Amino acid sequence: MNAFAARRRGGRLARLLRVAAGVLAVAGSLAALVVTLNLRGEEPVQPGAASPVDPVAQAALVERGAYLARAGNCSGCHTARGGPEWAGGRGVETPFGVVYAGNLTPDPETGIGDWNASHFWRALHNGRSKDGRVLYPAFPYTHYTRITREDADAMFAFLRTVPPVVQPNAAHALRFPYDSQAALAVWRALYFRPEPWRDDPARDARWNRGAYLVRGLGHCSACHAPRNAWGAIDAALEWSGGLVPMQRWYAPSLVSAGEGGVGHWPVEDVVRLLRDGTNGHASVLGPMAEVVRRSTQYLSRDDLTAMAVFLQSLPAATVAAQPAVPQPVEPRVASLGARVYADHCAGCHGEDGRGSADAFPPLASNRAVLMASPANVIRVVLSGGFLPSTAGNPRPYGMPPFSHLLTDEQVAAVVTHVRTSWGNQASPVGLSEVLRYR
Repeated sequence: MNAFAARRRGGRLARLLRVAAGVLAVAGSLAALVVTLNLRGEEPVQPGAASPVDPVAQAALVERGAYLARAGNCSGCHTARGGPEWAGGRGVETPFGVVYAGNLTPDPETGIGDWNASHFWRALHNGRSKDGRVLYPAFPYTHYTRITREDADAMFAFLRTVPPVVQPNAAHALRFPYDSQAALAVWRALYFRPEPWRDDPARDARWNRGAYLVRGLGHCSACHAPRNAWGAIDAALEWSGGLVPMQRWYAPSLVSAGEGGVGHWPVEDVVRLLRDGTNGHASVLGPMAEVVRRSTQYLSRDDLTAMAVFLQSLPAATVAAQPAVPQPVEPRVASLGARVYADHCAGCHGEDGRGSADAFPPLASNRAVLMASPANVIRVVLSGGFLPSTAGNPRPYGMPPFSHLLTDEQVAAVVTHVRTSWGNQASPVGLSEVLRYR
């Protein structure tokens, strides 16, 4: 009997060992697959490209790199508020924690002074740092992977000329398991693939230049696209708009005429919006105002026109700007909203919501007011609305914040009033939505 029991125990142990061996084999195969996928399209680091001997050529390369870095709005993240330019330290908030931008000055200890052009290219194209660590996609290498090697070399040449700053990089503050390289490697295996830029032979040079700037350097869909639970963009929804979670602004769809689509505008009006921050149809606020202030206002007219041509070519999608049937508003909310509007808003935007030309935008039939998401209207009421100061609009009008004057109930009521008056038929706004975006 004892011998029989021993044989049974031995058989169970053998089966468990076989199962464990199978699990380990599968785990090993998956780990090998993740490693392979993380290395696809990656070449060994080579000595950096030699700088031109001719000082005129070198100066031209640096000037071009400065222009490209501005087109990518790189200093917007790599400069902390009140800190030295390009020295990093700005925290980029994500749903998974805070990622701190690195020091891009040529300091050899704390910056990229000991990098060469090949290291820099690998960071942009493959999302990998000089020491081999994979980078978090808060640094948008998922878009910068499309930057050409020639442009990457020019940007690196420019960064070599900025004043070096001794400032150690701040440690990221990410929650477990997002703080591990293993988790990031799995994410990259699922959602990232290096994508060398190739012109579309069916399109002309101007369209291709615009596509390169919008999809690569400009990384526009980093905001103007929804993300899944893991922070990845669905390519099929690349331009359909999305909430920028930690900033609490909604980046409108660029394929919907009811949101941010520009296919029905003259090209010159798109250029004006990107250059001046305003035109006869719309004005930029929130995060987009920063993009215009730091980046697009400085781009050449040819590049702005190319971007406009590409944006106008995006396939139109049907996204309702307002519900088919107006939703009723509670009489108490309607009365409160009308009072708040009369006291704080009518002086600029008019009792009829028509605003004032070249000063205060109309609210009647304003697509920013009518979007399904009320996020931006709530954010403007709470935090104010400020256009960027540009050469074409050096002294823009701004709207002051009202978060210190209005209760959440008053904010909900006045936003509801704006979205349901003068023929507007957007949905009312409740207290929970105001709390979400405050």
